[in-house]
Parts: sequence; structure tokens; C-alpha cells
Amino acid sequence: MKEIKNKTFEEERSLYNLSDALVEGCNFSGKADGESPLKESKYIKVINSHFDLRYSFWHVTNGVVEDTSFSSTARAPFWYSKNLKLNNVTSDAVKVFRECENVIIENSSFISEEPFWKCSNLNVNNSKLAGFYAFFGSKTVTVNNIEFTGKYSFQYIKNLFINNSKLDTKDAFWHCKDVVVSNSVIKGEYIGWYSKNMTFINCTIESHQPFCYSKNLKFIDCKMPNCDLAFENSTVKGNIIGEIESIKNPIECNLIVDNVKDVIEDSPLHKVYLKIRKP
Repeated sequence: MKEIKNKTFEEERSLYNLSDALVEGCNFSGKADGESPLKESKYIKVINSHFDLRYSFWHVTNGVVEDTSFSSTARAPFWYSKNLKLNNVTSDAVKVFRECENVIIENSSFISEEPFWKCSNLNVNNSKLAGFYAFFGSKTVTVNNIEFTGKYSFQYIKNLFINNSKLDTKDAFWHCKDVVVSNSVIKGEYIGWYSKNMTFINCTIESHQPFCYSKNLKFIDCKMPNCDLAFENSTVKGNIIGEIESIKNPIECNLIVDNVKDVIEDSPLHKVYLKIRKP
């Protein structure tokens, strides 16, 4: 394997089409402000390096990135790439992943607008994320032990699995299909509209007007404190621990609950079956 160590690269496509190489301790920055330094590379490992240049890892196949940082000027670093592994990566770059395939991310931190768009087979573990429109249009995504803050996350996504995570996100899970969320905390207004086949297991959910116009919602041992006007024009079943503020005009609602403060039924098309647990 070729080794490139402790160098600075600032020119356009400075390491274009690099293959079978280790890049260590390098700085991709400078007055030339060149783009796409590692475009079309394959079988590369980048460690202990820093990127200020744009479009760093476009069309890369079989890449490893470790202990490496991307500044806010290193926009859109990972596009159209496949078979990537990232560990201990920090990034402030916008649009950090787009149309990538087979990506594993561990112990990393991303602050980004429009991250992880239209990716497939994406696995994110033990990481922190912040930004708008995260994971838009992606499919087959597994998330474990993450902290996420932002708006409009997990929209138009298919085959999503989230476990042991904390999500503070408004307008999340819109137009989703086949979602399972377990052992997690979710906070934010207008969660889960226009979605299909979503299951929540042992979760705590706080939201104004959650889960409207959705089909086949299922809750298993979840808590929904401070949730009001829930389930409008949706089909829902399962059991809720504790109290829900209010339920409004579901198409069909079959729940076991501890208490519901208010059930609003002012639509002719609804079926509400609530079984209240006895103390």
C-alpha cells in the first residue's frame, strides 16, 4: 500500500484516482482552493487528516476515514460513494452525504444541513448529529445510540430502524414507510404525518399534533406525555403507559391506555376503542 504522510494539498484533484493508499496526517487546504482532491479513488484509508476543500470523496469506492475533521468550507464531502467506514470523524460541512451506499459511521459528530440524503444501507452508531432534513429519502437505515437535534428529519425514508437514541426534531418521520423505533426519546411538534407501518417500542414521545394521516401505527409500552390532538385521520393500535392529553378524530384507534384527558370526535368517520387500565 502506498503511503502519503504529513503533506498539504490545495490544488484541484490533487490525489485524483488514488488507489491502494494510506493518507495520514495530511491537510487539504490552501490558497489554490482546489476541489475534489480524492475523487474517483478506491481502496484508500485516510487518518488524522483535515479537510477545508470541497467535494473531497466523490465517487469513492472502498474507503476508510478515521480521526479526521471537515470544516464548514469542505461542503458536500461524501457523494456518490460506496463501501465507506468512518470512525471518530467530525464535520461542519453542509450536505455531508448524498446518494452513498453501504456506509458505516461510528463515534462521530456531524453538524450539517441536508445530511445523508438518498443513501442506502446506512448504519450510524454512537454519534451526534445536528441539522435540517437529515436522512431525506434514504432507505435501509439503522441508527443506534445517537443524539439528534434539528428539523424535518427522517422524511420520505423506507426501512428505518432506530434504537436507544434521543431525537429532538420537529416535523420528523413524514411520508415514511416501514419504521421501527425502540428504547428512544422523541421530542418535537408534528411527528409522523402521512406515514405507513411505523412501530414504536418502549419509547417516550412528546409532541403537539403527532401521527396524523398515517396508516398502521403501532405502540408497544410507550409513554406519550404532553401529546395533544394525536392520531387525526390515522389508524393506530397498541398500548400507552401513562396519560395522553388528547386524541382527535382517528379513522380507527384501538388502544389500551392509563388515561386520556380528552377525546375529540367531531368527524363522522372515526372509530375510537379505548380500554382504560384500572388502578
